[in-house]
Amino acid sequence: MKDLSKIMQQAQEMQAKMQEAQQKVEQIEAEGIAGAGLVKVRLKGKGEMIGLNIDPSLLEDDAEIIEDLVKAAHSDARKRLDE
Repeated sequence: MKDLSKIMQQAQEMQAKMQEAQQKVEQIEAEGIAGAGLVKVRLKGKGEMIGLNIDPSLLEDDAEIIEDLVKAAHSDARKRLDE
């Protein structure tokens, strides 16, 4: 019976540590950049986009170029989060 209670206690401790780790991950932010800084994307630890900055000079370009740069910046930010 002592072994079972010890296992339960260890499980609770592990769960608390996992919760703490998840909270730390959620607080991490990363910025991805594309087009030599013309597009910037900021993500929180779980991938939530919290910021998008598009240089006004790009708004005169084809929408497809902007879309590609946003995707590239997002990919860069995800890569930085993973690191």
